[in-house]
Amino acid sequence: MRTTRTTRTARTGRTALRTRRAALAAAAAGALALAGCGDGDGGAGEPAGSGGTQPTSGAETVRLPRLDGQKLQVVAVWTGPEQQAFSKVLDEFERRTGAEVSYIPTQDAMLNYIGTKIAGGAPPDVAMLQQVGALHQAVEREWARPAGAATKDQLAKNYAKGWRDLGAVDGTQYGVYFKAANKSLVWYNTAVFENAGVSASDTPRTWKEFLATAETISASGVTPVSVGGADGWTLTDWFENVYLSQAGPRKYDQLAKHEIKWTDPSVKRALTTLAELFGKPDLIAGGAAGALQTEFPASVTQTFTGGDQPKAAMVFEGDFVSINIGQTEAKVGTDAKVFPFPAAGAQAPVVTGGDVAVALTDKPAAQALLTFLASPDAARVWAAQGGFISPNKSLDPAAYPNDVQRDIAKALIAAGDEFRFDMSDQMPQSFGGTPGKGEWKALQDFLKNPKDVAGTQQRLEADAAKAFKD
Repeated sequence: MRTTRTTRTARTGRTALRTRRAALAAAAAGALALAGCGDGDGGAGEPAGSGGTQPTSGAETVRLPRLDGQKLQVVAVWTGPEQQAFSKVLDEFERRTGAEVSYIPTQDAMLNYIGTKIAGGAPPDVAMLQQVGALHQAVEREWARPAGAATKDQLAKNYAKGWRDLGAVDGTQYGVYFKAANKSLVWYNTAVFENAGVSASDTPRTWKEFLATAETISASGVTPVSVGGADGWTLTDWFENVYLSQAGPRKYDQLAKHEIKWTDPSVKRALTTLAELFGKPDLIAGGAAGALQTEFPASVTQTFTGGDQPKAAMVFEGDFVSINIGQTEAKVGTDAKVFPFPAAGAQAPVVTGGDVAVALTDKPAAQALLTFLASPDAARVWAAQGGFISPNKSLDPAAYPNDVQRDIAKALIAAGDEFRFDMSDQMPQSFGGTPGKGEWKALQDFLKNPKDVAGTQQRLEADAAKAFKD
């Protein structure tokens, strides 16, 4: 039985050369700017001790054991269209193994949920964690089980080393990154831009141009920017893109590990830059108060409903925005297009995100599911549904339903190991991934009062120091 909650999406990333980051940004954005709606494929390995079933068609590339009647519980944050798509992946796993899978959507602070279930003696079998920090904490608490030989075989065949390393702790492989995201994109309502006299060739490339475009849109009678401030993770993404562009990859990595403090001048610069937008309530749909009551899905849909008079003209977030655009009458590639997050420094940033599958019990079905998720077979199922990018390099790009996602996926694979992981997802969950706490709360307070740069830095540093100490 599968249930429902509210939509939320993933996160991921790692290291990158500045030139490759710029190339990835250009490739992904160029792909999305084309757009339309349009189509699938794929490595092998056999779980230890299984008899294994032979693939039933040429499309199946991984052998899975028969697990008839074995029950498996999977938890993730996905609901709505994402839950529906992931359910199809689990349905295929059930068909091929005979296991009975139940899915439970959780809140963003998943470790809290898992801890409660473990304390009650009923842990879920597999969790799709949104954060590298959460994976490390699950290992430190001895909740996570190492990946089996068959899963590691699939990972070796299908994943770049950077993605494998993200799922490992102290050299031991635990996780499989199943879903990835490009989180450095700004989506815009083409009708609003055209009415304001902003052509596709004039979309902003720098932060200064971005603010100028926002003023132009505002003068045309439409509020320029939609911000889903009720979900603190969107604000961390705003900060990370500005910070990576300005401070560069080395400082980005240092701040992610708390090797430099949040009181560092580089943080002050990034917050001051963000305040150039957040400090102008007329440029944000509903002002700061309205943004803080707007959840991420609504921040998208209000940008693409109302024809040429929506509540906002632009919304920042990853490729997964297309899922929520799909809940409106707007069509990606015509009514909705995209440009790279503007360069606030020397280079346009590229921040990625993603969800990592981790086994929490010793059930054979848990390991078999990880093996399946590491194969192109599982990725192909969701890719066909849309709103999904896979880091699996063996997945045939034809699996994606349109050129937009197909080209973003190609750009992600072409980046190899050269990418930056979402910073907040690398940190302890109590700081980087808990509603109402840590970075989420500090940045929500900053949106409310963007003049308080110094106070925001101090709160961020105090919360980060405590989280990294704990």
